[in-house]
Amino acid sequence: MGVDLSDYRDALEFLFARTTGKWKFGLERTEAVLGVLGDPHRGLPTLHVAGTNGKGSVVATLDALLGARGLRVGRYTSPHLVDFRERILIAGKPVAEEAIVSFIRRWTPAVEEIGATFFEATTAMALDIFAREEVDIAVIETGLGGRLDATNVIRPLAAGVTSIGIDHVEYLGDTLEAIAFEKAGIFKPGVPALIGEPTVGIRALLSRLGRERGASVVRAVADETTISDVEVSASGTSFTIDGPMGPGRLTTPLAGRHQAVNATLALTMIDAVGGLMAAPLTEAAAALRSVSLPGRFHRSGKFILDVAHNPAGVAVLVETVRTVAPEPPVFCLLSVLSDKDWKGIMDALQPAVSRFVLTTAPTSPASRAWHPEEAKAYADDRGWPADLVPDFDRALFHAESEAGTLLITGSFHTVGDAMSRLQVSPLGG
Repeated sequence: MGVDLSDYRDALEFLFARTTGKWKFGLERTEAVLGVLGDPHRGLPTLHVAGTNGKGSVVATLDALLGARGLRVGRYTSPHLVDFRERILIAGKPVAEEAIVSFIRRWTPAVEEIGATFFEATTAMALDIFAREEVDIAVIETGLGGRLDATNVIRPLAAGVTSIGIDHVEYLGDTLEAIAFEKAGIFKPGVPALIGEPTVGIRALLSRLGRERGASVVRAVADETTISDVEVSASGTSFTIDGPMGPGRLTTPLAGRHQAVNATLALTMIDAVGGLMAAPLTEAAAALRSVSLPGRFHRSGKFILDVAHNPAGVAVLVETVRTVAPEPPVFCLLSVLSDKDWKGIMDALQPAVSRFVLTTAPTSPASRAWHPEEAKAYADDRGWPADLVPDFDRALFHAESEAGTLLITGSFHTVGDAMSRLQVSPLGG
């Protein structure tokens, strides 16, 4: 029996209220929901991307490269910044609100009976929509981990793992090796396994795990392609590659030295699949220029918005800030979730910012809201300039009025809430 829903936001709230927002590992609930839907994922061509940092960049790059080949591309990512529909894009555009409402109206009772989480239900929703819309290829980003992540129900044409860092230790383990094991869980028998990790030891571990899982081929970017002459500017990142795909000079609009590796991993994934997806490097170079990824070194006027939320992600953000050298003084509006290493994040940020403005993003879940007064005490103990402004709107106004450049970071909630208030569209390119 259907549910009487018409309003988009009411529909999402209805679904969330009938699922659990807490993370659950395991594929059985997602598979059960998909079974009710008729297993739409079975005939859906996909690419799968996991990793601690960089997976969003790789997914966005794959989307641009495949779209330039004339393919109709579905793109599933999480979380969103402002609008839930950012999670499910087709040909670069969010799906219609009616498609979301229709799915929730028809299938929420089954989702509730199965006991699926919100992420499991939305993963099934995305796969169902992509199948119904008959996309040529869907690029799927894992939510958390890989091995037991809801997205791992797919059998992709290729699976890529980006860099590995310490994050989500309560779920994935507290060592790089343990986390790498979970991420490598997306590698499957007979499917190419591609690796973007730059560190020798972890890269070797991922390669071994790919072979153990029966991957048809295991290719690590750093072992087969030389990346050199990397130049980072406000307009993006240019670099030279030399490897199996040939020599060439490439440019991505995404800023940061790490984006050279992310772009090369995406190119390697497509090269491994081959066929209609593969393109000459000259064509790929042109396609790279259309990559768009909101919330990653996203510049709008005096603002830089970046969703970095662990020390490794913040470290590459800081490197990019220093390279681009924006207008001083650089203030940092910071709000971090309580289960993140906020001390490590502040340690990494401090050399690049003149002052912290510590606040709480309004959409942060109450169960994971940090205590900015503790961050203020931490800064005071170290002699770092910091202001405690708990109200987000007041903090944003205060920081904007005094900063030459305002870096807004710490979580997706922080960036999304700022985008809403600054009227910066996450889908505006």
